[in-house]
This record gives sequence, structure tokens and C-alpha cells, in this order.
Amino acid sequence: MSEKLKELLHRMEAWPKEAQEEAVASLHAIEEEIAEPYELTNEDRVAIDHGLEDVRQGNVASEEDVEKLFSHYRRA
Repeated sequence: MSEKLKELLHRMEAWPKEAQEEAVASLHAIEEEIAEPYELTNEDRVAIDHGLEDVRQGNVASEEDVEKLFSHYRRA
């Protein structure tokens, strides 16, 4: 275990219970990701196929549209 992680875990002892529970959930999610590869569901496959078909047909946002969207949310 790295020293940084050891130090963080030690500091976490003083965190509120809710924050500790959130940290545990985050660490569990990371552990699941590295333990086994993610298996696509049929819903995932359909969504990917749909997105790829949109790209093939040119149904994508222009750079200008994307910049407008990002500009809007940068101000928020």
C-alpha cells in the first residue's frame, strides 16, 4: 500500500460517518472495475450500435454546437 493511501486512510478516521460511507462505496466501485472486466448488457450493445449508426449517418453535433453548449455551462 502506498504511503499516500495510508495517510489518507488515517485522516479518514476523523471524517463524518457519511463521508466515510461514500469513500467506501467509491473504493468498492474501483475494486469492481479492476477485479473483472465489465460485461456489456444487451441494452449496452443496442446503445453502442445506435450511436455508431448515428456517426455513420453524420448525426453528430458540430464543433460550434458543442462549444455553445460548453460556453453555456461554463457560465453557470
